[in-house]
Amino acid sequence: MKLTIFLAAGLFFVNSLFAQDNQKEIKDVLEAQRQAWNRGDIVHYMDGYWQSDSLVFIGRSGPHYGWSNTLENYKKSYPDKAAMGLLTFDVKEIRLLDTANAFVIGAWHLKRSKDEPHGYFTLLFRKTKQGWKIIADHSSSS
Repeated sequence: MKLTIFLAAGLFFVNSLFAQDNQKEIKDVLEAQRQAWNRGDIVHYMDGYWQSDSLVFIGRSGPHYGWSNTLENYKKSYPDKAAMGLLTFDVKEIRLLDTANAFVIGAWHLKRSKDEPHGYFTLLFRKTKQGWKIIADHSSSS
């Protein structure tokens, strides 16, 4: 009985460390994206996304598929650093679904000279050989 309790406690401890490490890695991806955005570097911002035709981005005009399409849409919507502004994220929740998938809810905010658009996002992350990548992004404006 004591051995079972000891093993269960050990497993709980290992799972907690695993969860904390993965949550930190996901936050690091978002932070790298924020920094790239604030430098005006959309290409490196896109490093956080899965480079696949199966990537899905859902915005006000509905779902769009593909990494390249997402990059082109960002470039059209944010043609220069002034349009990009300064980005901040407020991560509300990171829920690990299993060892390779996570669900993230948060808020975004842009500070620009003439306005401050903001909204919310829901992201599905997958752990790939290249690390945690966003495979689905549903972002909305408030």
